[in-house]
Amino acid sequence: MKSPELLLPAGSLDKMRAAYDFGADAVYAGQPRYSLRARNNEFRLEQIAQGISEAHARGKKFFVTSNLIAHNDKVRTYLRDIEPVIECKPDAFIMADPGLIMMVKEKWPETEIHLSVQANTTNWATVKFWQKMGVSRIILSRELSLDEIEKIRQECPDMELEVFVHGALCIAYSGRCLLSGYFNRRDPNQGTCTNACRWEYKTHDAAVDPNTGEALATRMEGEGFNFEAAREEADSQFASTCGSGQRHPKADQVYLIEEIGRPGELMPIMEDEHGTYIMNSKDLRAVEHVERLVRIGVDSLKIEGRTKSLYYVARTAQVYRRAIDDAVAGRPFNPELITELEGLANRGYTGGLLERRPANDYQNYETGHSVLQRSHFVGEVRSYEGGMAEVETKNRFAVGDRLEIIHPSGNRQIELKEMFNLDGEPVQVAPGNPLRVRIPLEGPVEGALIARLL
Repeated sequence: MKSPELLLPAGSLDKMRAAYDFGADAVYAGQPRYSLRARNNEFRLEQIAQGISEAHARGKKFFVTSNLIAHNDKVRTYLRDIEPVIECKPDAFIMADPGLIMMVKEKWPETEIHLSVQANTTNWATVKFWQKMGVSRIILSRELSLDEIEKIRQECPDMELEVFVHGALCIAYSGRCLLSGYFNRRDPNQGTCTNACRWEYKTHDAAVDPNTGEALATRMEGEGFNFEAAREEADSQFASTCGSGQRHPKADQVYLIEEIGRPGELMPIMEDEHGTYIMNSKDLRAVEHVERLVRIGVDSLKIEGRTKSLYYVARTAQVYRRAIDDAVAGRPFNPELITELEGLANRGYTGGLLERRPANDYQNYETGHSVLQRSHFVGEVRSYEGGMAEVETKNRFAVGDRLEIIHPSGNRQIELKEMFNLDGEPVQVAPGNPLRVRIPLEGPVEGALIARLL
């Protein structure tokens, strides 16, 4: 079987290097003004040029993400700003806006274009359309099942296909979310998403002003309104009226929500027959489906996360590299790979829509932030001499902890028996960043990452 490309996110040059070190074939990085990661993005023209140069020197690929849905002002400046990036010779541009694609292909017809997931490609006819437009690869919508992906592969055997296999999912249609723009005036489709779908909310009872239609707070929790009693009342009404298929008596009521970090800022939310629209998705994890995707003949497996940590990049690259290599070699799936991904902060995992499942499997109703399940990233090895590694600490660890040394040559576990400060004095605890300590290590450790096992 053909080995698909493993494509990793790069929010910085260090993350790019880690991705390559741990098994990536290619990375994608965005121009802040024209990609959907305007925040937490190190890449300017100088870094893009350096990244492309380093990638090509290593025999790797570097894609530039330019996938916003442009308003007129950005159309005006687009060709001017993209020209110096094209001169750096990236391997492809990831784009979504048909107008911008047309402009680039008219001026630079040899430029490779990969169609972004933002374009929501869900069928083989659309793939053929974009192929006629000169696009060389389609990043398929996250809304597709494995069977649908296989059908597209069969109908479009000569088109490159890319599929997301890991990372955050949006409660929207492949990233076309409006919540952040509605609540914070930060448009996700222009690159400034605040992840409003993952905030923690309280619900307050509300009434509608008959003159303006505005939602008004009535009774607040702690001000005489018993939410538990209200829920019991609603459940009782539901049991008596909805067994015959009627709508829940509370379904047409207006509510106000309050985000935990913004006390006193009440925002209206309404529910209709389809439910409410503020939900927090679990994270996508499709490592167990890599073998099927390889058999289907998908050309590239993509990991989401340009704003994630260097540890996330290294760990996911290493795990999915092993999954791909096992699939190509015909080895059975190793369930330990799932366990290793639990070492990353996550909101709970789901296979997304690759397999059809009940709707409640996709949502995390318990927490809006990432939770560590198995291990905690605590440091990076910065130098190594005489059996002692100098570690830049990221989080707390101590003598007696069990550590995992994560290295491109392979991982291993140790029990930390001693630790020293840079003056050679013994210490028991490394309290966290910023600090450097020395610990005894054996074997290849240069550039290794260190996790504390929980």
